[in-house]
Amino acid sequence: MRLHSAPKSGNSYKVRLLLGLLDTEYEIVNYDTKGGETHAPEYLENVNPDGKVPVLELEDGTMLPESGAILLYLAEGTPYLPEEKLERAQVWRWMFFEQYSLLLYLSRPRLWRMLGVEITAQRRAELEQLFEQGYRALGVMERHLSDREFFVGDRPTVADVALYVYPHVSPEGGYDLEGFPKVRAWLERIAALPGYVPLMPPG
Repeated sequence: MRLHSAPKSGNSYKVRLLLGLLDTEYEIVNYDTKGGETHAPEYLENVNPDGKVPVLELEDGTMLPESGAILLYLAEGTPYLPEEKLERAQVWRWMFFEQYSLLLYLSRPRLWRMLGVEITAQRRAELEQLFEQGYRALGVMERHLSDREFFVGDRPTVADVALYVYPHVSPEGGYDLEGFPKVRAWLERIAALPGYVPLMPPG
């Protein structure tokens, strides 16, 4: 398999993290998304017409875009995706939560800092709303983790992989996790799993 990715992309990192946890061999092709490489005609035609990463290129040449779809594909038949119907639905529930209630609010402040975006009065007001919703989502996670170590069942699943990425780098966007001890302990548990890979390799 080949992963079309971007080094600092959180959604790409979700896939790299799961591949590491599953001890799966793969090739990686990195793109400069800021430089527009994923919007080049060749990429749009041959990799992803949506111009985004990640995309998992399967052995037969099939291109599978969208991080959630890739995670579920890779997790199928492994301990990271439960077989029991309700547990599987709970995994999907948290993956939907990550996409619609967490990702945007935690990722944009970090992205703006990475890109050096000028914080105008309008953007400052938008940031306040992002932080409000982001802290609300972190509160949901904190309450859910009050009596459990992982989000579904008693072992890590692909839901934990999806949920891990943006909270663990949220301080880079200005978030303070001090008031979320259960979330911080969970982040440490994920980082201690065999096969864990960091967002950016050391050095």
